[in-house]
Amino acid sequence: MPSPLRIVNPPASRVLGVALLLSLGSACSRPAMAPMAPMAGKRAEGARGMVAASHPDAAAAGAEALRLGGNAIDGYVATAFALSVTDVSQTGLGGGGAMTYYDAKTRRLEHLSFYPRTGEDPAWGQADTARGRRPGRAAATPGMVAGLLEAHGKWGRLTRSQVMAPAIRLARDGFIVSPLLARTIAASRDKLQADSLAAIRFYPGGQGLRPGDRLVQPELAATLERIRDGGREAFYTGPIAERLSAKVRALGGLVTVKDLATYPVASMRPLCTTWRGYTVIGAPPPMGGSSVLQMLQMADASGVADAGGFTGNGDAITRMADILRLGGADANRWRGDPFVQRVPARGVSHPGFARQRARLVNGPLTDSTVAGDAWAFDTASGPAACERYSPYAAVAAQSSAPPAGTDSNEMTDPSDAAEGTSFTSHLAVVDAAGNAVSATTTVGVLFGSGVYTDGFFLSSSGSNFDARTRGTNRYANSTMSPTLILQGDRVRLVIGAAGSQYIQPAITQVTLRMLAFGEDPYLAIAGPRIYAAANQRDVEVEPGFASGVYQALVQRGYKPVSRVADITFGGVHAVYVSPKGRAIGVADPRRDGVAVSP
Repeated sequence: MPSPLRIVNPPASRVLGVALLLSLGSACSRPAMAPMAPMAGKRAEGARGMVAASHPDAAAAGAEALRLGGNAIDGYVATAFALSVTDVSQTGLGGGGAMTYYDAKTRRLEHLSFYPRTGEDPAWGQADTARGRRPGRAAATPGMVAGLLEAHGKWGRLTRSQVMAPAIRLARDGFIVSPLLARTIAASRDKLQADSLAAIRFYPGGQGLRPGDRLVQPELAATLERIRDGGREAFYTGPIAERLSAKVRALGGLVTVKDLATYPVASMRPLCTTWRGYTVIGAPPPMGGSSVLQMLQMADASGVADAGGFTGNGDAITRMADILRLGGADANRWRGDPFVQRVPARGVSHPGFARQRARLVNGPLTDSTVAGDAWAFDTASGPAACERYSPYAAVAAQSSAPPAGTDSNEMTDPSDAAEGTSFTSHLAVVDAAGNAVSATTTVGVLFGSGVYTDGFFLSSSGSNFDARTRGTNRYANSTMSPTLILQGDRVRLVIGAAGSQYIQPAITQVTLRMLAFGEDPYLAIAGPRIYAAANQRDVEVEPGFASGVYQALVQRGYKPVSRVADITFGGVHAVYVSPKGRAIGVADPRRDGVAVSP
């Protein structure tokens, strides 16, 4: 079994002084001496649970639910509804997501996928060839409300009114606009001003909201109150659904009232593998969890996990770049809606496939990386430690066989892929009993499709399809990867990230820093990262590495590209639980989030 977390002094981080002199074990026994984050709320410790989320008011909403006697599910639902109000450019009622839940008492894992979905209109099977991008065409049937209420109804302890109260209050009374939200508003000027009501809320008097302004959303408050009083039906049927469909279709979209009324939340088994004595739980397709599980195992097999650190280690970073390219190639190849397409996610996350792919690390560097064949590993026996959790099954063992003609060997036509990087929101919750939730939600690109109805934006996930994946009645695919890591029967790490293609690389690098290199959770998340795409030699690098790291990338044949550590490079939120049960919550300094203990 791995040893408890320890502090490793990264060569480029000595300015943090005393924060790097303490082990996490001593930090837990003497909280007053724990490493302190230089930004408000970015690191918190507590013995009664923890919430880490991408906005302070939303994290506080989750902590409030825990204080009221709620469990991790209540904390998650309260946080997610509040994020739909406060992190409005990233997530909301018009989007969707996925969550993985661990019940500490029953030792059972659950996964719900509620990503936006296409509907019955045959045009969903065709590329959007219209001149100019039609806003309504990007909007798919939202799953957020259905997913949150499904989880709360199954496993929550508090009333719906209790978990939704903070979100309603924040929408009705308003909250203070942060510098980040103001930036996203300014970056989305044309989109927000295209809708007269959205313009009133976000561009009052023709001027975009600035940091320190108060954003009040009475229409959103009214919608949330209807959901509180009427449940799922209040959103997916009746006036809200009718107005939603009418507006989408008037703007060139395809969502029907029937699509809304029949939206299904997918209850699935999570992916599972073992890594360095831990059991790693990932999100199955259409989410991208298999890539995280694969890359962690590749890091182990290639020696990266034993490197001791990234910040000053050029060899570890060049190998990590290779791993990201290999994992990215496999993730792009093996994706889609598993209910209608053949996706060997179990094979991608299998230890044998990871070892096979890891043999290519530090080999000849090519301009483009070719995906591996995961099918041979999809039906192979998995780690014994995973069997107790009834993990995601091989494709051949799925209860409903995929239809003919849906093999993922088709060529991809990216003509209707979403423009720009998608923006997302991740939250992590652990309660006093050890129950845990890792959840990621999104509206796609900033403010989604721009279609604004009843106080919320519809996502842009309808553009997440290409020739391989598009069709009627199917979920859009995503890189979102809410992850849980167990040590024995106890949760050790709840982690996930926001940021489209940066999600899986960010989770992998932070997890390695925390659990393999022993870095303090805040230092692990704040530390610099890289991103490498499968089809190019460019490697995006953040500042903060030792100069020799950048030089090593050049010598390997890569082309480093400078990136500022900002919103697009992956916003990681996590809760680490020490062997003594003390929770350390951390929020990424690249975004607005905080960690709050009840």
